[in-house]
Amino acid sequence: MAIVANTVSYLDQDAILEGFFAYDDGIVGQRPVVLIHHAWAGRDQFVADKAVKLAELGYLAFAADMYGKGVLGTSREQNAALMQPFMADRAKLQRRLLAALATVKLMPWADNHKVAAIGFCFGGLCALDLARSGADISGVVSFHGLLGAPTDLSPSQIKAKVLVLHGNDDPMGPVEQVIALQAELTKASADWQMHIYANTMHAFTNPVANDPDFGTVYQPLADSRSWQAMQNFLSEIFA
Repeated sequence: MAIVANTVSYLDQDAILEGFFAYDDGIVGQRPVVLIHHAWAGRDQFVADKAVKLAELGYLAFAADMYGKGVLGTSREQNAALMQPFMADRAKLQRRLLAALATVKLMPWADNHKVAAIGFCFGGLCALDLARSGADISGVVSFHGLLGAPTDLSPSQIKAKVLVLHGNDDPMGPVEQVIALQAELTKASADWQMHIYANTMHAFTNPVANDPDFGTVYQPLADSRSWQAMQNFLSEIFA
């Protein structure tokens, strides 16, 4: 077994984006695809590491780029400024998500009938919005994601199964938004499930998160449980 990893450039209109992909070249033929969506800082080492871990599990992993080749925030203010245009224009966000989906489907190792998406923080919202777009994919997983539905788009049929992994003490996903998301997914007749972890705040999968005043704290037990829940979910939807 050898994990092959590299970057690939792709376009969304005039925006040049750079995805990171990884796969196990010991596997012959096509394999299921897992798109990975980054947090508000941009496509960083965190999602690259997740891509490698998913490749080790036998998937073609593709860490999408929402902001542009080489664009990374280095402070809360920069991160917020990078994310905000997509929060304000969810049609633009969905178009960029679909550009990444189209790109990974062109890869020779991709089984286009078995595609899932995961995401962390802002990326969790990206995964949910890919499902909200009506994309014909198998499932999506949101890790401590932002939950609010688009207000500038009409609801589409949700074809993907949905798994939401959420911290009970996440100030960026209060109980009102949790209930609203459940109602939204139920109204859309989606196959959804939600795991809520006690004593867990935002960014619980990120080992460097340690800012309780801001609401971002690593929680190793929730990290481990959520990764296992994702593996179980992927095994189910790709069966």
